Amino acid sequence: MSGIGLILETIADYQKYTFKNDPTNHGKWIQCGLWKFSRHPNYFGELLVWWGLFIIAFGFLTGALWLTILGPIYLTLLLLFVSGVPTLENKYDQRYKDNGDFQRYKESTSLIIPLPPKNK
Repeated sequence: MSGIGLILETIADYQKYTFKNDPTNHGKWIQCGLWKFSRHPNYFGELLVWWGLFIIAFGFLTGALWLTILGPIYLTLLLLFVSGVPTLENKYDQRYKDNGDFQRYKESTSLIIPLPPKNK
């Protein structure tokens, strides 16, 4: 699970890096590759990495070692509710608030978990 997460995160970050560095994409949002299936596939990959590491360690946890679950919980809460997703969603909502194509992308594309886009 961690390995899959690392691969997803790496691919998503590379796709976004490549997209942003193409001058023809200036002023656009990425909606190709993994970004067609999730608005934040890099964060999904990051969460898989940390939850996967916890699952790997699961069988070895005794006593206070169970507190290691606080790491993936903290990261999940941080990305979903504090600095990751909310920050970017607000930024894009402001930047593309009058863009119907972006609104359709947002309505039809999963927030975190890569899923087939909904038809709109």
